[in-house]
Formats: sequence, structure tokens, C-alpha cells
Amino acid sequence: MNLGDYIDDLARSIGFLSRVPVPGRFFRNHDGSLSRAAGLFPLAGLLIALPGAAAFSVLLALRVEPLLAAFVTLGIQTLITGALHEDGLSDTSDGIGGGRTRERALEIMRDSRIGSYGASALVLSYGLRAAGLLSLGTHLGPTAAGFAFVAIAAVSRAAMVWHWSMLPQARRDGVAASVGMPEQSAVVLALATAAITTLVIIGPAAGIMAIVLLLSLAALATYGLTHYIGSKIGGHTGDTIGAAQQCAEMAALFALALAL
Repeated sequence: MNLGDYIDDLARSIGFLSRVPVPGRFFRNHDGSLSRAAGLFPLAGLLIALPGAAAFSVLLALRVEPLLAAFVTLGIQTLITGALHEDGLSDTSDGIGGGRTRERALEIMRDSRIGSYGASALVLSYGLRAAGLLSLGTHLGPTAAGFAFVAIAAVSRAAMVWHWSMLPQARRDGVAASVGMPEQSAVVLALATAAITTLVIIGPAAGIMAIVLLLSLAALATYGLTHYIGSKIGGHTGDTIGAAQQCAEMAALFALALAL
């Protein structure tokens, strides 16, 4: 690939993972596949997280209470992504929790209404992530806390690609089916980018053991979710890919908070 291909893939990744306006020329004459572009999901996630990270750092520097800064940061991030991954977590929780059979689970996941499993999952997700950011804001300086947020954003997007690659498609239609399966080279690139980004960005402030714990728990959460989803519905959907991002982000924040 040349530089232009990387730029095109990055723009398409940002457009897919967020509500950030992306010029239409990046999608003109494109078949909709993200098989190659998936390798740049961690970099796209990092860029998407920059506004929230900047707000987090500024608020902490202004001595705003870390918990309030954490919720503002999550609010900004939700607006930028359009709650894409939260929606996936909610739908997956409702489907897996309420569906006794594979067919029923997939049917529930298509339903736009939220159930008790989905609502509970969202409460836990926002609560755990806010608590994790509270810990970062308390134990790290404003700049380091902001850097940690973008690094975890990269890690959680790599988790999406890994989950996506480990399971076949659960249905022939839907978002996941329309964009194809990630290429093996894209999976390797995504995982390597996330690991290197984390080490370089927050390694100096948090230490190598914290980085090892962060990556290990994020990987464990992603693998555990993938194995469970596979046993329930036999494959991935767009919703389960979003759920993988949420689980990895929660695990990474918990690990870093634990290590500080």
C-alpha cells in the first residue's frame, strides 16, 4: 500500500467508528469493505478520543473534581461516536441474556428497544469507566491522564478487530457482513499499533508492569467475551464487535486503576 491508501483507510475507519464528518471522496467508488482498513482502527480510535482526552486534561488542570471530569469526558466521547459501541453492548446483552436459542438471541439483538439486560450493561459500563477515569485523574497528572485515555481508546479498537477476526459471521446480512472480514495483516497491524501506542504514550508515566496488566486484562476480557459469544450464537455481529470494544475499555481502565 502507498501513503494514499493508508490515508483513505484511516478516513474510512474514522467515518465508520464515529459521527465525525468525512469527505465523500473517501467513499466514492469504494465497495464498502473494511477488511484492510480495520488495521487502522486503533489509530482512528486514538484520533476520535482526542477531544475527550483534551477536555479531561484541561478540566483536571483547572482542578475540577476528577469524577465530574470523567463524566464530561465520557459524554464528549459518546457524542463523537454516536454511542455506537454502547449500542452494541446493550443489544448484545439483551440478546444473549434474553435469548434462549441462537435464533431468538439474534432476533432480540435486531430490536432497537432496550431491555433490562441492556440497561444494566450500560449502567455498569458508564459507572466502571467513570470510576477508572476518576482513578487516573487522582493518581496521574492532567497530561498523563489524557494520554492514558487515548491509549486505551486505541487498545479497545484493536480488541474490536481481534474479536471480529476470531469468529465467523453470525448472519449473512447486517453491518458486520456488509464490511467483510478483517485481513490477517490488518489484525496484526491493529494489535501491534495498540501495544506500541500504549507503551510509548503512557509507559513513562505508568510503568511497564501497569502496561502489561492493562494489555493482559484487555486481551483476557476480549477473549472471554469472544468465547462466550461464540458458544451462544456461533459468530460475530456488528453489535458484538461494539460490545468487545466496551469490555476491553472497561478492563483496560480497571487494570490501569489497579496498577496506580
